[in-house]
Formats: sequence, C-alpha cells, structure tokens
Amino acid sequence: MAEITQRDGAWSFDGEALRIVPGRDRGVHAVRQTLGELTVPLTALAGVAYEPGRKSGRLRLRLREGADPLLQATGGKLPDAADPYQLSVEPERRDLAEYLVDEVRRALTLEQVPPGPCDRYVLPGPSVPISASAGDATASFDGERVRLDWNWKTEESKKSGGPRSILLPDVEMVEWVPAAGLENGYLRFIVAKATATAAPKYDPHAVVLYGFKKDPLMALIAAAVVARMPHPGAPAKALPAQATAPEPPADTPPAGGEESDVDHDALLRRLRELGDLHRSGILTEEEFSTAKQAVLRRFSGA
Repeated sequence: MAEITQRDGAWSFDGEALRIVPGRDRGVHAVRQTLGELTVPLTALAGVAYEPGRKSGRLRLRLREGADPLLQATGGKLPDAADPYQLSVEPERRDLAEYLVDEVRRALTLEQVPPGPCDRYVLPGPSVPISASAGDATASFDGERVRLDWNWKTEESKKSGGPRSILLPDVEMVEWVPAAGLENGYLRFIVAKATATAAPKYDPHAVVLYGFKKDPLMALIAAAVVARMPHPGAPAKALPAQATAPEPPADTPPAGGEESDVDHDALLRRLRELGDLHRSGILTEEEFSTAKQAVLRRFSGA
C-alpha cells in the first residue's frame, strides 16, 4: 500500500485502484468537497507524475481519454484548485509522493493497461440529485431532467419564460466553458428540438458564468448529465432492420407500374428516417453521410 496525506487531501494506492479523499481544510475547493471520495480504477489511468516546486510539489494524475465524465465535460479547463486529480505535496513528503508514483507506474506496466481512449466511462461521475448556484441561475439534475431556475441577474427576456425543464433524452450535447478575462463563461444544454442557439445571455437552455468562485460547481452538473448520455467513443449500434434493407437493383421498375413520383416519396421518407437516426445517435456522422449520399444518388436517377 502506498499512501500520502496532506492538508488538501489523501491519496492511497492498493495495486488495483487509487483512492482520493478530499481534505477538510477550509481552503479545499468546493468542487473537491462536493465530489467527495473518489476511487479511480487502474484501468482509468494513463499515467501519474510528481512535479517538484519551489515551495511545494504536486502529484498529478493523467486519466485515459473518455474515462471520466468530469474531464469529458470540462475538456481540461477546470482550475487547478478544483481539479480532483491533483494534490499539493509538502517538501518533506516528497519521498512518499515519489514512492506512490513508482507503485502506480509499476502496476500500469504489469497489468498492461492500454494508454488509448476508453469506449465507456470508467468513473461514474457526480452522484445525483445534484444542484449548484452560480452566474444567472441555479441548475439541478435528478438523473432524469435538468432544471434551470433564474435569479435577479438573469436577462429579462430569458427569465420571462419561467424556469426551464429539460428531459435527459432531449439533450444532444453539454457545453461548459469557464469565464476567461473579460469574456463570460457558460453552461449550455443543446436540445434536439431547439431551432436556433442564442447567445448564453438570452438562451433559455444556458447559464451565464461571470468568473466567480462557484462557477466550477456548474461543471459538476455538466458531468452528471454527460455521465448518463451515450459515450462518444462507444461502438456504433447496429442499425434497425428498416435502416438496413437492401436496395432494389437499379433496373427494377417501381412496384405496380408507378412512375418516379412514388420513388421520390419513398426516398424523401428515407432521408427523414436517416436524419432521425442520426439525431438520436444510432447513426454516426460517417454512417449518416454515406447512407444519405446513397439515397441522393438514387434520387437523381429516379
């Protein structure tokens, strides 16, 4: 067992998983405290390093791409203080930190853990129900729907529509962007039924983030939703029977002696079906493009 305890947390490694416990010090970021204890399986790890510094060092984990919904949702943009996969190390604890690094690296080598991307989330993400207040709203998620409740900072045109409720199956994408410089950040839920996307200030599916301390808590809402959406690296699902029916030979006349009008109607329906399958995630972008081109070729020859 390799372990190290510091003011902002404790890490321990038993050869199979790394246990991360946030510290109870007042300076520990709210994101770490809200996440609570994490167990990171060896299969989620791509590497670990100890980085020495002038006053203190730092342990830093590197997870495999797609292993953790929090990192997937934030794209590596969490501030260091909020990152649960970092630990400040006092100079006198350097030997313990380096020993933990050696043990994790040895286990990765022995178990031959692949460094490449994951096709599923190895970590479960934040537990639900979860709620956070920042920017111009309070966002909450119960595992089935997202609710956005506006506050006094919300633009009137957005607030006038009342609280927003979004069912999980309607969410196509989640975007979390932190504030940077003079630019506000935002948490946005891109919804399949929306016809257009307004600026976050006016978008009823978005929370504006002004760069305050609680902003990273909205990343936990994003991660909780992302964890329950299809994994972007998951193998493509098999197409339903109606989507894989073989095309008739090019020289086969329309059934019943009908002319090209019947073909046009059928092909238009086919295009709509393909669009629905693509939006629902059953068809990948490449599969959708290939199938659409095949239909369009038949359309031009009908």
